[in-house]
Amino acid sequence: MSTTRRLRIHDRRQHALDAGIDAIRRELQLPGAFPPEVEAAAQAAAAAGPRFPGEDRSGLALVTIDPPGAMDLDQALFVERAGDGYRVYYAIADVGAFVRPGDPVDLEAHRRGETLYGADDKIPLHPKALSEDAASLLPDQLRPALLWTIDLDATGEGVAVDVRRARVRSRAQLDYAGVQARIDAGDADPMFAVLREIGELRMRREQRHGGVSLPLPEQEVRIDEGRWSLEFRARHPVEDWNEQISLLTGMAAAHMMVAHRVGLLRTLPPADPRALAKLRRTAHALGIAWPKARGYPDFIRSLEPRNPRDIAMMTACTMVLRGAGYVAFDGAVPEHSDHAALAAQYTHATAPLRRLVDRYTGEVCLALSAGTPVPPWVLEALPGLPAAMQASSQRAGRYENAVLDLAEAIALAPRVGEEFEGAIVEVDGKDPHRGDIMLAAPAILARIESPGALPLGDRVRARLVEADPATRAIRFELAGTIAAEPDGF
Repeated sequence: MSTTRRLRIHDRRQHALDAGIDAIRRELQLPGAFPPEVEAAAQAAAAAGPRFPGEDRSGLALVTIDPPGAMDLDQALFVERAGDGYRVYYAIADVGAFVRPGDPVDLEAHRRGETLYGADDKIPLHPKALSEDAASLLPDQLRPALLWTIDLDATGEGVAVDVRRARVRSRAQLDYAGVQARIDAGDADPMFAVLREIGELRMRREQRHGGVSLPLPEQEVRIDEGRWSLEFRARHPVEDWNEQISLLTGMAAAHMMVAHRVGLLRTLPPADPRALAKLRRTAHALGIAWPKARGYPDFIRSLEPRNPRDIAMMTACTMVLRGAGYVAFDGAVPEHSDHAALAAQYTHATAPLRRLVDRYTGEVCLALSAGTPVPPWVLEALPGLPAAMQASSQRAGRYENAVLDLAEAIALAPRVGEEFEGAIVEVDGKDPHRGDIMLAAPAILARIESPGALPLGDRVRARLVEADPATRAIRFELAGTIAAEPDGF
């Protein structure tokens, strides 16, 4: 489940972001090109070829579904009906078929932790010779994979799981927009009707358990005659169905680990009441009704993923998903082991090309499924992985947020002096003259100042006084209040 936004440049003929992104990378001391020994090791591993497993499942009609142009393809799927239930085949790229513990690629991956995303570019976890070529589940290529086979009953509840190494071959590299267009036209592969059934069953299961997925959109930069603007791209339904397969696999992996009392979980504490209160003020700022009797999960499900205002609300909802982390265990299962947003125990297991921890959870589950001991090198690494992944996650968040701040500053810079409508969603506890405003359009959260105390929760007019791409600073001053509308019920 994604909790960060992605920024995509709609017109790459404009390069105003490039210098700013380079400055951000230097400021945050982010890794650049891979060291020569790492590139050499990756190319040697790719040239030597993978350590192919004996089991051949290349006959499965697997396909990948990713954003257009993606080359680091972690997952390929095939789903089918099985009796009155379903069977899911989910192939995950096998990084371990190329990378050995302690080799240069492995050590560099531990330093990086995960792929970092900026604006239409990335700082990869692994060299492209592996992540976008030899280890990627590219179409019509025989590849080593961790093949998950998960059986579901008629309600979408998981009833059996198996994971093993196998040779696979993806039939096609698809993208979300293309698949959705075929579905809408009624001429998609019949498999996608089954994917829809499973996805919707899993979403209903999530609702019954009190969980909520947060399907975040991409934020796009558009340039029209030199004027910059920020827009949100609505997700396609097939993205949500496909995401449910990844979540299902992460839950199945967590179930195995908890049952055998060894592994690593992704955790999230319950939402802070103060964050929920701020979120209600943000909904008010965007003009979205949120009845007092409606809880947070039901409110999220009420949002329309194709409505730009509701998409902005989904993005703001990330403020309650704070405190996510990892916990490793070998023996007793930790007391706090749940992922509150999913209302389940969960782990990351489906993106090893882009996230270090997934390689380890995959190796744990392979051993547990086969009834063999977890490899010693995996057990030795488990205790240090939560801290390493927490550091890389924080680094990724700082990078993504800085790039978004840069794009917002560039988009607003020509509009300094203009007035915007929004609502005060937070007031500084130490200085009531400072706080945060959520603009109605464009949907941007920014700092605001006022000569008097800011009216928390009120709709206001705010004057843009600073939008500096060099510092990525955006600042407003209170210009006036807007008459309140009566609350509904």
